[in-house]
Amino acid sequence: MYDWNDLKAFLAVAETGSTLSAAQTLRVSQTTVARRIAALEEATGLHLFERRQAGYALTPVGEAMLARAIDVRDAADRFGEAAGARSRDAGGTVSLTVMEIFAVTVLPPILRDLRAAHPEIHIQLDTSDEPRDLAAGSADIAIRSSKQPTGAGLVGRRIADNPWTVYSSRDYAERHGIPHSRDQLVTHPFIGGGGSVWEPYRAWLRQYGLEDSVVMKYDTGPGLLAGVRSGMGLTILPAFLADREPDLIRCIPPKREDTTGLWLLTHETLRHVPRVRTVLDFLAAELSKLARG
Repeated sequence: MYDWNDLKAFLAVAETGSTLSAAQTLRVSQTTVARRIAALEEATGLHLFERRQAGYALTPVGEAMLARAIDVRDAADRFGEAAGARSRDAGGTVSLTVMEIFAVTVLPPILRDLRAAHPEIHIQLDTSDEPRDLAAGSADIAIRSSKQPTGAGLVGRRIADNPWTVYSSRDYAERHGIPHSRDQLVTHPFIGGGGSVWEPYRAWLRQYGLEDSVVMKYDTGPGLLAGVRSGMGLTILPAFLADREPDLIRCIPPKREDTTGLWLLTHETLRHVPRVRTVLDFLAAELSKLARG
């Protein structure tokens, strides 16, 4: 089997007429070019050049093989161009929309590792309280907590169950005890608010008649998290996040009807774009690892 570099030497000598000119073209020594021509002739069993004082001239066999060698070079060039285009597509910016409370808790170490593994990809993080329309191009990827995602053309996977239930800080539990039933919750203060967390939270409170137990509201998810960590009262949080907070304690088990899913989504038109696929696969692997842990 011949070496690709031997074939490049063959083409260079055929096109320039000498090993010296070919060596200059290839930026190697004249001896190297001559050695590669000899190696190609030995590997193929063909006499490709007549060695003359004026230079190298193709034999009839060499003339016949030249067109085939040019075909091989053109195919290699096309391969290189396609690989380069693919590589460029694999880099660039990917926009990711996620609730702010997730963006400041479970995501930072994952995004750090993503950056280390794929420095060619830049993440644009969107923590808006409003769900982004992936079909309209408002974001490339979404991490959502819902029972069933809605939206035209959405594709993705359910990473984990993500029930919502009651949490307190360890400090609060030591001072006031932990409520072990929904009947006991009414005697405890609740911290409310939290941006996009608030709507599912308020629905939970309304379901159990606890809206009047809210003593303070925060405008952001991180504020809500800071409030419960401080020991001010109880709050409702998604378990995928809260169960990984070392300062928090789950007070009561969630009910089946309170269970949502953590979804990783994109639009069907983006699922095969290399940079989007790379981020999707990385996030899926890391979030699934968290879910199993």
